[in-house]
Amino acid sequence: MSNVDQTRLVTLCAGGTGGHLFPAQSLGEELVRRGYVVHLMSDERVEEYGSKFPAAVMHVIPSATIKIKKPWTWPGSLWRLWKGYRKALNILAATRPGVVVGFGGYPSLPPMKAALKLQIPTVIHDQNAVLGRANRAVAKQVTRIASSFPTIDNLDAAMRDKLVMTGSPVRDLVLKHAASAYSAPGARQDFRLLVFGGSQGARFFSEMIPKVISELPKAILKKLKLVQQCRPEDIERVQEIYDGLGVNCQLQSFFADMPKRIAEAHLVIGRSGASTIAELGVIGRPAILVPLPHALDNDQLKNAQSFTGAGAGWLMVQDEITADGLAGFLTRLRYREDELESAARAALGQGHPDAAQKLADLVESVFDNKEQKT
Repeated sequence: MSNVDQTRLVTLCAGGTGGHLFPAQSLGEELVRRGYVVHLMSDERVEEYGSKFPAAVMHVIPSATIKIKKPWTWPGSLWRLWKGYRKALNILAATRPGVVVGFGGYPSLPPMKAALKLQIPTVIHDQNAVLGRANRAVAKQVTRIASSFPTIDNLDAAMRDKLVMTGSPVRDLVLKHAASAYSAPGARQDFRLLVFGGSQGARFFSEMIPKVISELPKAILKKLKLVQQCRPEDIERVQEIYDGLGVNCQLQSFFADMPKRIAEAHLVIGRSGASTIAELGVIGRPAILVPLPHALDNDQLKNAQSFTGAGAGWLMVQDEITADGLAGFLTRLRYREDELESAARAALGQGHPDAAQKLADLVESVFDNKEQKT
Protein backbone atom coordinates (compact mmCIF):
# COMPACT_ATOMS: atom_id res chain seq x y z
CA MET A 1 0.00 0.00 0.00
CA SER A 2 1.27 3.48 -0.87
CA ASN A 3 1.82 6.13 1.76
CA VAL A 4 -1.03 8.16 0.27
CA ASP A 5 -3.45 5.25 0.68
CA GLN A 6 -2.20 4.51 4.16
CA THR A 7 -3.03 8.00 5.37
CA ARG A 8 -6.67 7.44 4.32
CA LEU A 9 -7.07 3.86 5.55
CA VAL A 10 -10.00 2.76 7.71
CA THR A 11 -10.22 -0.88 8.79
CA LEU A 12 -13.63 -2.42 9.42
CA CYS A 13 -14.09 -5.62 11.38
CA ALA A 14 -17.26 -7.64 11.66
CA GLY A 15 -18.73 -11.06 12.23
CA GLY A 16 -19.19 -13.17 9.12
CA THR A 17 -22.99 -12.99 8.82
CA GLY A 18 -25.17 -10.49 6.99
CA GLY A 19 -26.35 -8.93 10.25
CA HIS A 20 -22.83 -7.68 10.93
CA LEU A 21 -21.43 -7.42 7.41
CA PHE A 22 -24.28 -5.48 5.79
CA PRO A 23 -23.92 -2.36 7.98
CA ALA A 24 -20.14 -2.62 7.63
CA GLN A 25 -20.58 -2.79 3.87
CA SER A 26 -22.82 0.28 4.00
CA LEU A 27 -20.21 2.28 5.89
CA GLY A 28 -17.51 1.02 3.54
CA GLU A 29 -19.47 2.22 0.50
CA GLU A 30 -19.85 5.68 2.03
CA LEU A 31 -16.20 5.92 3.09
CA VAL A 32 -15.02 4.93 -0.39
CA ARG A 33 -17.21 7.69 -1.83
CA ARG A 34 -15.39 10.09 0.50
CA GLY A 35 -11.98 9.01 -0.74
CA TYR A 36 -10.98 6.58 1.99
CA VAL A 37 -9.38 3.19 1.49
CA VAL A 38 -11.20 0.40 3.31
CA HIS A 39 -9.86 -2.89 4.65
CA LEU A 40 -12.09 -5.57 6.13
CA MET A 41 -11.27 -8.10 8.85
CA SER A 42 -13.61 -11.03 9.41
CA ASP A 43 -13.62 -14.83 9.54
CA GLU A 44 -13.56 -17.22 6.58
CA ARG A 45 -17.28 -16.71 5.88
CA VAL A 46 -16.47 -13.27 4.46
CA GLU A 47 -15.08 -14.93 1.34
CA GLU A 48 -18.67 -15.54 0.25
CA TYR A 49 -19.15 -11.80 -0.13
CA GLY A 50 -16.28 -11.40 -2.60
CA SER A 51 -16.72 -8.31 -4.75
CA LYS A 52 -19.86 -7.22 -2.90
CA PHE A 53 -17.81 -5.64 -0.15
CA PRO A 54 -16.02 -2.37 -1.08
CA ALA A 55 -12.72 -3.34 0.54
CA ALA A 56 -9.32 -2.99 -1.10
CA VAL A 57 -8.14 -5.91 1.03
CA MET A 58 -10.10 -8.52 3.01
CA HIS A 59 -8.17 -10.14 5.85
CA VAL A 60 -9.41 -13.50 7.12
CA ILE A 61 -8.85 -13.60 10.88
CA PRO A 62 -9.11 -16.82 12.95
CA SER A 63 -12.02 -16.64 15.34
CA ALA A 64 -14.45 -18.69 17.37
CA THR A 65 -17.64 -18.21 19.37
CA ILE A 66 -17.47 -18.66 23.12
CA LYS A 67 -20.36 -21.01 23.89
CA ILE A 68 -21.24 -20.29 27.47
CA LYS A 69 -23.16 -23.55 27.98
CA LYS A 70 -20.38 -25.71 26.51
CA PRO A 71 -17.34 -25.04 28.71
CA TRP A 72 -15.43 -27.99 27.24
CA THR A 73 -15.16 -25.98 23.99
CA TRP A 74 -13.60 -22.94 25.67
CA PRO A 75 -9.91 -23.89 25.38
CA GLY A 76 -10.13 -24.44 21.62
CA SER A 77 -12.18 -21.28 21.11
CA LEU A 78 -9.84 -19.16 23.21
CA TRP A 79 -6.85 -20.52 21.31
CA ARG A 80 -8.41 -19.52 17.97
CA LEU A 81 -9.25 -16.07 19.30
CA TRP A 82 -5.66 -15.70 20.49
CA LYS A 83 -4.37 -16.68 17.05
CA GLY A 84 -6.76 -14.14 15.54
CA TYR A 85 -5.51 -11.46 17.90
CA ARG A 86 -1.86 -12.13 16.98
CA LYS A 87 -2.62 -12.07 13.26
CA ALA A 88 -4.68 -8.87 13.56
CA LEU A 89 -1.95 -7.27 15.67
CA ASN A 90 0.64 -7.92 12.97
CA ILE A 91 -1.59 -6.62 10.18
CA LEU A 92 -2.67 -3.48 12.01
CA ALA A 93 0.91 -2.73 13.10
CA ALA A 94 1.98 -2.92 9.46
CA THR A 95 -0.92 -0.96 7.93
CA ARG A 96 -1.62 1.56 10.74
CA PRO A 97 -5.19 2.56 9.82
CA GLY A 98 -6.46 5.91 11.05
CA VAL A 99 -9.49 4.27 12.67
CA VAL A 100 -10.65 0.71 13.31
CA VAL A 101 -14.43 0.26 13.32
CA GLY A 102 -16.04 -2.83 14.86
CA PHE A 103 -19.54 -4.11 14.07
CA GLY A 104 -19.74 -6.91 16.58
CA GLY A 105 -19.70 -10.66 16.30
CA TYR A 106 -16.83 -12.68 17.75
CA PRO A 107 -14.64 -12.27 14.61
CA SER A 108 -14.50 -8.54 15.36
CA LEU A 109 -13.06 -9.12 18.83
CA PRO A 110 -9.42 -10.04 17.95
CA PRO A 111 -8.88 -7.01 15.66
CA MET A 112 -10.61 -4.64 18.07
CA LYS A 113 -8.42 -5.85 20.93
CA ALA A 114 -5.37 -5.50 18.68
CA ALA A 115 -6.33 -1.94 17.72
CA LEU A 116 -6.69 -1.02 21.37
CA LYS A 117 -3.29 -2.56 22.14
CA LEU A 118 -1.75 -0.44 19.37
CA GLN A 119 -3.63 2.65 20.59
CA ILE A 120 -5.35 3.13 17.25
CA PRO A 121 -8.57 5.18 17.56
CA THR A 122 -11.62 2.93 17.60
CA VAL A 123 -15.36 3.08 17.01
CA ILE A 124 -17.90 0.32 17.58
CA HIS A 125 -21.37 0.19 16.07
CA ASP A 126 -24.08 -2.00 17.50
CA GLN A 127 -27.02 -2.85 15.28
CA ASN A 128 -29.27 -4.05 18.09
CA ALA A 129 -31.13 -2.52 21.00
CA VAL A 130 -28.85 -4.59 23.25
CA LEU A 131 -25.07 -4.29 23.21
CA GLY A 132 -23.64 -7.53 21.81
CA ARG A 133 -21.04 -9.55 23.68
CA ALA A 134 -18.09 -8.75 21.45
CA ASN A 135 -18.84 -5.04 21.53
CA ARG A 136 -19.46 -5.20 25.26
CA ALA A 137 -15.96 -6.63 25.76
CA VAL A 138 -14.33 -3.49 24.32
CA ALA A 139 -16.92 -0.78 24.99
CA LYS A 140 -15.12 0.75 27.97
CA GLN A 141 -11.92 1.26 25.99
CA VAL A 142 -13.11 2.41 22.56
CA THR A 143 -13.17 6.02 21.47
CA ARG A 144 -16.83 6.21 20.47
CA ILE A 145 -19.93 3.99 20.44
CA ALA A 146 -22.51 4.28 17.66
CA SER A 147 -25.99 2.81 18.04
CA SER A 148 -28.97 1.95 15.85
CA PHE A 149 -31.55 2.70 18.54
CA PRO A 150 -32.01 5.75 20.78
CA THR A 151 -31.06 3.69 23.82
CA ILE A 152 -29.03 0.53 24.44
CA ASP A 153 -30.49 -1.49 27.29
CA ASN A 154 -27.28 -2.84 28.79
CA LEU A 155 -24.91 0.08 28.24
CA ASP A 156 -23.23 1.22 31.44
CA ALA A 157 -24.24 4.77 32.39
CA ALA A 158 -20.57 5.75 32.61
CA MET A 159 -20.16 5.06 28.88
CA ARG A 160 -23.15 7.01 27.64
CA ASP A 161 -21.12 10.15 27.09
CA LYS A 162 -19.44 8.49 24.11
CA LEU A 163 -22.67 7.13 22.63
CA VAL A 164 -23.88 8.55 19.31
CA MET A 165 -27.21 7.57 17.76
CA THR A 166 -26.61 7.06 14.03
CA GLY A 167 -29.17 4.43 13.09
CA SER A 168 -28.17 1.22 11.33
CA PRO A 169 -26.54 1.78 7.93
CA VAL A 170 -28.16 0.02 5.00
CA ARG A 171 -26.55 -0.93 1.70
CA ASP A 172 -26.87 1.14 -1.46
CA LEU A 173 -29.05 -1.70 -2.79
CA VAL A 174 -31.57 -0.88 -0.04
CA LEU A 175 -31.36 2.89 -0.51
CA LYS A 176 -32.51 2.46 -4.11
CA HIS A 177 -35.90 1.50 -2.67
CA ALA A 178 -35.99 3.98 0.23
CA ALA A 179 -39.47 5.31 1.05
CA SER A 180 -41.08 3.33 -1.78
CA ALA A 181 -44.72 4.30 -2.25
CA TYR A 182 -47.11 2.02 -0.36
CA SER A 183 -50.75 1.32 -1.04
CA ALA A 184 -52.61 -1.42 0.79
CA PRO A 185 -54.42 -3.89 -1.46
CA GLY A 186 -58.13 -3.58 -2.09
CA ALA A 187 -60.33 -6.64 -1.71
CA ARG A 188 -60.13 -7.45 -5.43
CA GLN A 189 -56.42 -6.77 -5.80
CA ASP A 190 -53.46 -9.10 -5.40
CA PHE A 191 -52.10 -9.47 -1.88
CA ARG A 192 -48.30 -9.67 -1.93
CA LEU A 193 -46.86 -11.45 1.11
CA LEU A 194 -43.12 -11.83 1.72
CA VAL A 195 -41.76 -14.37 4.21
CA PHE A 196 -38.09 -14.63 5.08
CA GLY A 197 -36.00 -15.63 8.05
CA GLY A 198 -32.74 -13.77 7.62
CA SER A 199 -29.71 -14.51 5.50
CA GLN A 200 -29.83 -18.24 6.29
CA GLY A 201 -33.58 -18.74 6.08
CA ALA A 202 -35.63 -20.23 8.89
CA ARG A 203 -36.81 -23.77 9.52
CA PHE A 204 -39.73 -22.50 11.54
CA PHE A 205 -41.21 -20.55 8.63
CA SER A 206 -40.77 -23.48 6.25
CA GLU A 207 -42.77 -25.63 8.66
CA MET A 208 -45.36 -23.16 9.91
CA ILE A 209 -46.22 -20.89 6.97
CA PRO A 210 -47.51 -23.71 4.68
CA LYS A 211 -49.85 -24.71 7.51
CA VAL A 212 -50.97 -21.10 7.88
CA ILE A 213 -51.55 -20.68 4.14
CA SER A 214 -53.63 -23.88 4.08
CA GLU A 215 -55.95 -22.33 6.68
CA LEU A 216 -56.62 -19.16 4.69
CA PRO A 217 -60.00 -18.64 2.99
CA LYS A 218 -60.15 -19.41 -0.72
CA ALA A 219 -60.90 -15.76 -1.46
CA ILE A 220 -57.48 -14.80 -0.08
CA LEU A 221 -55.63 -17.71 -1.70
CA LYS A 222 -57.02 -16.71 -5.09
CA LYS A 223 -55.36 -13.28 -4.89
CA LEU A 224 -52.28 -14.25 -2.86
CA LYS A 225 -48.84 -13.76 -4.35
CA LEU A 226 -46.35 -15.32 -1.97
CA VAL A 227 -42.58 -14.92 -1.96
CA GLN A 228 -40.84 -17.09 0.64
CA GLN A 229 -37.25 -17.78 1.55
CA CYS A 230 -36.72 -21.43 2.46
CA ARG A 231 -33.77 -23.58 3.34
CA PRO A 232 -32.62 -25.52 0.25
CA GLU A 233 -33.69 -28.82 1.78
CA ASP A 234 -37.22 -27.48 2.39
CA ILE A 235 -38.02 -25.98 -1.01
CA GLU A 236 -39.34 -29.09 -2.75
CA ARG A 237 -41.59 -30.07 0.15
CA VAL A 238 -42.99 -26.56 0.60
CA GLN A 239 -43.51 -26.14 -3.15
CA GLU A 240 -45.58 -29.32 -3.29
CA ILE A 241 -47.86 -28.02 -0.53
CA TYR A 242 -48.40 -24.69 -2.27
CA ASP A 243 -48.97 -26.38 -5.62
CA GLY A 244 -51.68 -28.47 -4.02
CA LEU A 245 -53.34 -25.32 -2.71
CA GLY A 246 -52.99 -23.52 -6.03
CA VAL A 247 -50.90 -20.76 -4.48
CA ASN A 248 -48.99 -18.37 -6.72
CA CYS A 249 -45.55 -18.51 -5.09
CA GLN A 250 -41.82 -18.01 -5.58
CA LEU A 251 -39.50 -19.99 -3.31
CA GLN A 252 -35.74 -19.54 -3.12
CA SER A 253 -33.06 -20.20 -0.54
CA PHE A 254 -31.60 -16.75 -1.12
CA PHE A 255 -32.95 -13.63 -2.83
CA ALA A 256 -30.15 -11.39 -4.09
CA ASP A 257 -32.75 -8.67 -4.68
CA MET A 258 -34.37 -8.84 -1.23
CA PRO A 259 -34.73 -5.02 -0.89
CA LYS A 260 -36.76 -5.00 -4.11
CA ARG A 261 -38.89 -7.85 -2.78
CA ILE A 262 -39.53 -5.92 0.44
CA ALA A 263 -40.55 -2.84 -1.53
CA GLU A 264 -43.01 -4.90 -3.60
CA ALA A 265 -44.62 -6.53 -0.55
CA HIS A 266 -47.83 -5.43 1.15
CA LEU A 267 -46.81 -7.30 4.30
CA VAL A 268 -43.65 -8.99 5.54
CA ILE A 269 -43.37 -11.91 7.95
CA GLY A 270 -39.87 -12.36 9.29
CA ARG A 271 -37.35 -12.45 12.08
CA SER A 272 -36.29 -9.24 13.78
CA GLY A 273 -32.56 -9.14 13.25
CA ALA A 274 -31.02 -5.69 13.12
CA SER A 275 -30.57 -5.61 9.34
CA THR A 276 -34.17 -6.67 8.78
CA ILE A 277 -35.46 -3.93 11.09
CA ALA A 278 -33.24 -1.34 9.41
CA GLU A 279 -34.33 -2.29 5.89
CA LEU A 280 -38.03 -2.43 6.78
CA GLY A 281 -37.72 1.07 8.21
CA VAL A 282 -35.83 2.61 5.30
CA ILE A 283 -38.17 1.07 2.71
CA GLY A 284 -41.27 1.52 4.88
CA ARG A 285 -43.08 -1.80 5.09
CA PRO A 286 -45.32 -3.24 7.84
CA ALA A 287 -44.24 -6.56 9.30
CA ILE A 288 -45.25 -9.40 11.55
CA LEU A 289 -42.05 -10.03 13.48
CA VAL A 290 -41.21 -13.37 15.06
CA PRO A 291 -38.00 -12.96 17.09
CA LEU A 292 -35.55 -15.84 17.04
CA PRO A 293 -36.11 -17.75 20.30
CA HIS A 294 -33.17 -18.11 22.66
CA ALA A 295 -31.12 -15.47 20.83
CA LEU A 296 -28.17 -14.17 22.82
CA ASP A 297 -29.30 -11.36 25.12
CA ASN A 298 -32.78 -11.41 23.53
CA ASP A 299 -31.55 -8.89 20.97
CA GLN A 300 -34.19 -9.82 18.39
CA LEU A 301 -36.97 -9.47 20.96
CA LYS A 302 -35.74 -5.99 21.95
CA ASN A 303 -35.49 -4.99 18.27
CA ALA A 304 -39.03 -6.18 17.59
CA GLN A 305 -40.40 -4.43 20.65
CA SER A 306 -38.89 -1.14 19.52
CA PHE A 307 -40.25 -1.49 15.96
CA THR A 308 -43.73 -2.73 16.79
CA GLY A 309 -44.00 -0.42 19.79
CA ALA A 310 -43.92 2.45 17.31
CA GLY A 311 -46.93 0.97 15.50
CA ALA A 312 -44.87 -0.34 12.58
CA GLY A 313 -45.93 -3.97 12.89
CA TRP A 314 -46.98 -6.82 15.12
CA LEU A 315 -44.85 -8.91 17.47
CA MET A 316 -45.56 -12.62 17.77
CA VAL A 317 -43.75 -15.08 20.03
CA GLN A 318 -42.79 -18.21 18.11
CA ASP A 319 -43.88 -20.71 20.77
CA GLU A 320 -47.34 -19.12 20.92
CA ILE A 321 -48.07 -19.15 17.18
CA THR A 322 -50.66 -21.58 15.85
CA ALA A 323 -51.55 -22.10 12.19
CA ASP A 324 -55.22 -21.23 12.60
CA GLY A 325 -54.42 -18.29 14.88
CA LEU A 326 -51.98 -16.68 12.46
CA ALA A 327 -54.26 -17.46 9.52
CA GLY A 328 -57.10 -15.68 11.29
CA PHE A 329 -54.89 -12.69 12.02
CA LEU A 330 -53.75 -12.50 8.37
CA THR A 331 -57.34 -12.78 7.15
CA ARG A 332 -58.40 -9.84 9.29
CA LEU A 333 -55.34 -7.76 8.46
CA ARG A 334 -55.53 -8.40 4.74
CA TYR A 335 -58.78 -6.41 4.54
CA ARG A 336 -57.74 -3.65 6.95
CA GLU A 337 -56.30 -1.17 4.46
CA ASP A 338 -56.10 1.69 6.96
CA GLU A 339 -54.25 -0.45 9.49
CA LEU A 340 -51.71 -1.65 6.94
CA GLU A 341 -51.09 1.85 5.61
CA SER A 342 -50.76 3.26 9.12
CA ALA A 343 -48.17 0.58 9.97
CA ALA A 344 -46.28 1.30 6.75
CA ARG A 345 -46.06 4.99 7.66
CA ALA A 346 -44.90 4.10 11.16
CA ALA A 347 -42.27 1.75 9.74
CA LEU A 348 -40.92 4.52 7.55
CA GLY A 349 -40.68 6.69 10.64
CA GLN A 350 -38.32 4.11 12.15
CA GLY A 351 -35.97 4.18 9.17
CA HIS A 352 -32.63 5.97 9.03
CA PRO A 353 -31.64 6.30 5.36
CA ASP A 354 -28.85 8.70 6.35
CA ALA A 355 -27.31 6.30 8.91
CA ALA A 356 -24.27 5.51 6.76
CA GLN A 357 -23.54 9.22 6.36
CA LYS A 358 -23.93 9.85 10.08
CA LEU A 359 -21.67 6.93 10.95
CA ALA A 360 -19.12 8.04 8.35
CA ASP A 361 -19.20 11.55 9.87
CA LEU A 362 -18.45 10.04 13.27
CA VAL A 363 -15.61 7.94 11.88
CA GLU A 364 -14.15 10.97 10.11
CA SER A 365 -14.28 13.02 13.30
CA VAL A 366 -12.32 10.31 15.09
CA PHE A 367 -9.97 9.93 12.13
CA ASP A 368 -9.26 13.67 12.18
CA ASN A 369 -8.61 13.59 15.95
CA LYS A 370 -11.62 15.77 16.64
CA GLU A 371 -12.67 13.14 19.16
CA GLN A 372 -10.09 12.17 21.74
CA LYS A 373 -9.70 8.57 22.86
CA THR A 374 -11.45 8.07 26.18
